[in-house]
Amino acid sequence: MGVEGICQDRFAAVKALFEQNFASGDDVGASVALIIDDEVVIDLWGGTATFDGGIEKPWERDTIINVWSTTKTMAALSALVLADRGEIDVDAPVARYWPEFAANGKQGVLVRHLLSHSAGLAGWQEPMMPDDLYDWEKCTSMLAAQAPWWEAGTQSGYHAITQGYLVGEVVRRASGATVGSFFADEIAGPLGADFFIGTPATADARVAHVIAPQGGITDPNATADSIAVRTMRYPKLDASASSTIPWRRAEIPAAGGHGNARSVATVQSIVSHAGQANGVRLLSEAGVARIFDEQTYGQDLVLPGVFRLGVGYGLNCPELPISPNPRTCFWGGWGGSLVVNDLDARMTFAYVMNRMGEGTTGDMRAGGLLMTAYAALAAG
Repeated sequence: MGVEGICQDRFAAVKALFEQNFASGDDVGASVALIIDDEVVIDLWGGTATFDGGIEKPWERDTIINVWSTTKTMAALSALVLADRGEIDVDAPVARYWPEFAANGKQGVLVRHLLSHSAGLAGWQEPMMPDDLYDWEKCTSMLAAQAPWWEAGTQSGYHAITQGYLVGEVVRRASGATVGSFFADEIAGPLGADFFIGTPATADARVAHVIAPQGGITDPNATADSIAVRTMRYPKLDASASSTIPWRRAEIPAAGGHGNARSVATVQSIVSHAGQANGVRLLSEAGVARIFDEQTYGQDLVLPGVFRLGVGYGLNCPELPISPNPRTCFWGGWGGSLVVNDLDARMTFAYVMNRMGEGTTGDMRAGGLLMTAYAALAAG
């Protein structure tokens, strides 16, 4: 299937690479978007996808899909908006908003520890089944009762699924709304962004199914009692679960958001554009700057690599040079989706797809498109 959409001439090489990804079979269905100075300069989509009922058809302009951990940037933004309004203090103990959370030695865990994967609650200690992720009260109450696996704030250990429930519960306690409702009413709605944390039945006909990877998430060389293995132990996730209605309806703020590249970029351009996009201001410049307060920098306990983490986002660093510009933050999703906010270039890049790459961080499809976009910018 041909690639459709818009692409300014100066980014023709991005479109050519995107088309090549389909020709090579690396991509089956996907979308890519780039917003610079509040202008959509790339909005491309193409390929095919499978929808409910096994229907196969072209990936269209309004096709959306589960973007896995790229959803974390939406939950983080929700918390940051509340922080900017003075309704959450990221330097305060989580227990200020969620008193039950203080159990088992967590009185000193701060909100910013949740937002930087350094709270010591990377996974559930007790057994969890995949369907338990649809039970908000169970997920949050188990985390509130649990002892941390390491001292909060000392280092990061990717909170692959738990982060969404932890941040989401603080959002709920502070605002009175679930994180999905808050995001819909206060962020996606004002921006006109087609992104959901808890996807309604009205969108079902547009939801593409993922093509699950063959391998698992955890490093096969990890020891059985390692933080990495414990993080992924409960529940054991099968990517195909994201194509079911219960998953779609549930608010799973670390992994269950649905959107496309345009909607991801539209929301996240709030960050790259100093708090205001599409004529809507959601953050002050100081609120955006808070993201870049370094929380941890080093080998992650769960992910394979060195990460520099700020408040809610990964930050640019020599070990993971996501951008040539220093004021850049990012995150990606299982299998390969990605969003990058570059404040120096006033640019947000996003890519989502249905064919998932192997491993937690996927492959270089998104990275290749991003680097090609940066090369085009440098060339003028």
